[in-house]
Amino acid sequence: MNVTGWLKGLEVTAGGTGIVSHAGIVLVRALADRTGLTGGLSKALASRRLVIHDRGRVLADLACAIADGAEVISDFRVLGDQDDLFGLVASVPTCWRALNEIAVGGRALTQITAAVNAARRQAWAAIAARHGAIPGVQVAGKTLEGVPASGWMPRW
Repeated sequence: MNVTGWLKGLEVTAGGTGIVSHAGIVLVRALADRTGLTGGLSKALASRRLVIHDRGRVLADLACAIADGAEVISDFRVLGDQDDLFGLVASVPTCWRALNEIAVGGRALTQITAAVNAARRQAWAAIAARHGAIPGVQVAGKTLEGVPASGWMPRW
């Protein structure tokens, strides 16, 4: 899902002008959008009242901030400080409001879990489609391979 068009025309390179310090995290954000996670969260957190910042986008951006090393909610500002890269990002108070809305709404938690699981299935299916199987994983000095792509889905 690409609601805002923030990814359109984005090019990630190792040199040049317009360099930003958190460019790698934009790939995590794109993954959330392309696997349907952002859209699923938006649907799960939809509200009848008018909100400026889509709550699914806010939650996906918060996850990106955490993946980028954020330790407290105020670290969320890092994304907003790089609007050339991320476009419009919610403020820290909006992030707090989104989290509070989730905390008080029990129904949303089930829908959030469903959105995360659907995105996970989408990501695993894309890996299997590209490689024919899930690539081997190095564990305790051995490579575990041969996981069939068809009919296999991790269970969490």
